Amino acid sequence: MQHVQVTSAEVAGTGVVLVPVGSTEQHGPHLPLGTDTLVATAVADTLAARLASDVAGGCWVAPPVAYGSSGEHQSFPGTLSVGTDVLRTVLVELVRSARTWCDRVVLVNGHGGNLEAVRGAVEQMTYEGHRVDWVPCAVAGADAHAGRTETSLMLHLHPDAVRPALAEPGCTTPVRDLLPALRAGGVAAVSPNGVLGDPTGASAAEGERLLAAMVDGALARLAVVA
Repeated sequence: MQHVQVTSAEVAGTGVVLVPVGSTEQHGPHLPLGTDTLVATAVADTLAARLASDVAGGCWVAPPVAYGSSGEHQSFPGTLSVGTDVLRTVLVELVRSARTWCDRVVLVNGHGGNLEAVRGAVEQMTYEGHRVDWVPCAVAGADAHAGRTETSLMLHLHPDAVRPALAEPGCTTPVRDLLPALRAGGVAAVSPNGVLGDPTGASAAEGERLLAAMVDGALARLAVVA
C-alpha cells in the first residue's frame, strides 16, 4: 500500500518508522531530479520488509522528505533546495511527531548534502531522549553523482525514468580533490553537465546488486546501534 493511502488505524502501534530523506536536484542530462528520493525510498521499503518480522509492531515507511540541502547544484534548473538549517528543523519536528505514536524512527538518507542536517537532527533528538537513528544509502566504491552507481540503481528501480541516450561522462576527478572548487562554485564549477563520475557500463543487474548491498549495510549499521 502506498505511503499516503494508509489510515491512522493501520499504522497504530508501529514499532519502527523509516523516513526516506532525499532531494530534488539535477542529476545530469539522463537521470531525473528525484533520483536521491527514489533511491532512499527503495532502500527504506526494502529495509522495512527485511525488518518487519523482527520488530514488534512492524515497520512503516513514511512519505519521503523530497527537498534537501542541495545548494551545490543550484546552478542547474530544476534544483529545489531548502538548505541545512531548514532540513534539520524539519527532521527534528518529524521525529518528535512520529515518536508520539511509534517506538523508533530511522532516517534513510539518500543525498550526501543532507549529512550535516541528518546528523544534527539525530544528535538533538537523541539528547532529548528519543529513539532515533540514521542510515546512509551508501556502498563501497560508488562514484559521486549521476555516474555509474546512480544510473545502475535507477535502471533497476525506475528504468522508464532514465534517458540512456543522453548519458555521458562528467568530471571523474575524486571528490576529495574537487572540494575547494565545489565549495567555491558548486558542481557547475567542475562539471558543466552536472555529472561527477561516468555512467558508462551502468546496468539494471548492477543496480540490483547495489541496492542489496545498500540494504545490507544499513541493516548492519542498525544492528550496531540497536
